[in-house]
Amino acid sequence: MTKLSVNINKIATLRNSRGGDVPNVVQFAKDVQRFGAEGVTIHPRPDERHIRYQDARDLKSEVYTEYNIEGNPVESFVNLVLEVKPTQVTLVPDAVDAITSNAGWDTIKHKDFLSVVIKEFKANGIRTSVFVDPVLKQIEGAKAVGADRIELYTESYAHQYGLGNMDAIKPFNESAKLAANLGLGINAGHDLSLDNIKFFNDNIPNLLEVSIGHALIAESLYLGIENVIQMYLHKLK
Repeated sequence: MTKLSVNINKIATLRNSRGGDVPNVVQFAKDVQRFGAEGVTIHPRPDERHIRYQDARDLKSEVYTEYNIEGNPVESFVNLVLEVKPTQVTLVPDAVDAITSNAGWDTIKHKDFLSVVIKEFKANGIRTSVFVDPVLKQIEGAKAVGADRIELYTESYAHQYGLGNMDAIKPFNESAKLAANLGLGINAGHDLSLDNIKFFNDNIPNLLEVSIGHALIAESLYLGIENVIQMYLHKLK
């Protein structure tokens, strides 16, 4: 069964919009785990516009499932991850002004940089994952830089699936097969939802984990967070 990691950035966004501590990020993380989520994901950015660096520290003692911290490995992010020591760090090449993640790494162009960063994380016992597009040479590049896993950037799949294009799954399927052959674990995330997750999960061999935030939180406004988590778990069987 593919693990569900809930990205709680949107809860922090809601909190920050009003000030104060409602909704409480730590309590929400505790709740999603109680409701069945098998991981908690956060994506702190340097401007702390949603998840704050202190949130990452506060969550450490409360996440008893998988704790995944994702982000661009700038110096402050690297230092935070080395301090908190989550289960997994997912490296994402975010531009400073990006609203959300919008591209995977060029693992060939940035081979030297990624190799150094990943080596340091792994030396500290932190599993490393690299956010990549479903491009075979980039999968090979992820292996070359020493990553433990890849996270397939699924925006193109989600968009095309919504248009009725089932063939959009093919490059992801091929990428997953190559990754498995190379000994890389396979995660996925971005724009996955209750509508498209089952088809994706059914067609991606060896899928270990999906990280879902925006859609899951939006769906929960109508259906309730506990119910939505159970719906995802059912679709991921």
